[in-house]
Amino acid sequence: MTMTSIATRFRLIISCLPILVPSVSAAQGAPDLADISLPPGFIIEVWTDEVPNARSLALGDNGTVFVATRRDGRVYAVENDGGERRVTTLIERLKMPNGVAFRDGALYVAENHRIIRFDDIESRIGDEPEPVVVIDTLLPERHHGWRYIDFGPDGKLYIALGAPCNVCVRDDAANISRMNPDGSDEEVFAEGVRNSVGFAWHPETGDLWFTDNGRDMLGDDLPPGELNHAPIAGLHFGFPYCHGGDVPDPEYGDERACTEFEGPAQKLGPHVAPLGMIFYTGDMFPAEYRNQVLIAEHGSWNRSRKIGYRVSLVRMEDGNATGYEVFADGWLQNEEVSGRPVDLLQLPDGSLLVSDDQSGVIYRIAYVRPIDEGVTP
Repeated sequence: MTMTSIATRFRLIISCLPILVPSVSAAQGAPDLADISLPPGFIIEVWTDEVPNARSLALGDNGTVFVATRRDGRVYAVENDGGERRVTTLIERLKMPNGVAFRDGALYVAENHRIIRFDDIESRIGDEPEPVVVIDTLLPERHHGWRYIDFGPDGKLYIALGAPCNVCVRDDAANISRMNPDGSDEEVFAEGVRNSVGFAWHPETGDLWFTDNGRDMLGDDLPPGELNHAPIAGLHFGFPYCHGGDVPDPEYGDERACTEFEGPAQKLGPHVAPLGMIFYTGDMFPAEYRNQVLIAEHGSWNRSRKIGYRVSLVRMEDGNATGYEVFADGWLQNEEVSGRPVDLLQLPDGSLLVSDDQSGVIYRIAYVRPIDEGVTP
């Protein structure tokens, strides 16, 4: 059966369900989730509201969810204890610790100026070891200085190094680099990347995909946000000469043509601030979501009418992006913002965590099979 026929059958089965799905729970003080809209059959709840400025997420081997911050200088561990979440402050007084990654029992934390590692961390929660410095030569500039990190299928540690400006020429930034887990052999993988705060690898091809935030001050509708595809090392994605694949920069656009660069695999909304992204690979969601891209859109700040503040879905077919739509929406109501999605994490049961740095909340989105499929929601 094709993905199209599966999707059609699914929509027919659950077409009778309402579009707005209420929250199944809401912790005291957390945002009211009644306005959050999801596709039929999905629910959203507050997973924990004890993580101020919750940003990037990583999953440990024993199920611990590690949560980085940016403003607060802390990294948290969230453990499941008999169905209850126990939140522990692991590390404090760090410099913009936005990025976290987990590998071989160790937690890697990307600060503004360095990457550090905490070995055997899940057995040391509450008694954390001293950090091992992986690399300490990152740019110390704070503008776009919140780093995103993750391990690729090649075993390398990848890091996004944002341009320390709105638009400028910098040979030492505006890229995605990679290195060995011990920090050696650092090299640039993708160039012309203004400010990526999320990337993932296609589960079948192993290719790198990443979000990128376009430059500011070109008006409400330019440039688009970007979802990019980097199947090989050495590609250039246009910054600062060209934005969104076909928008020459007013200052630098005369120096190089847009045709010299890789355009986005999928244009996103203008100024939606696309951050964390994943390829969904779980079994909980309906089959039409498998290997599709979900993106946390943090939301605009320099637009006359706000846009974003949602989780979007990029449809994929045969390894190519084919469509862009809203998946979870409602944190923006009548120009009022109740939350700002940052990162996404798939749990072992197939449900989806969404961090929100404005509200200090992590949500959980799950799919509950309709009655017509033989299981009561």
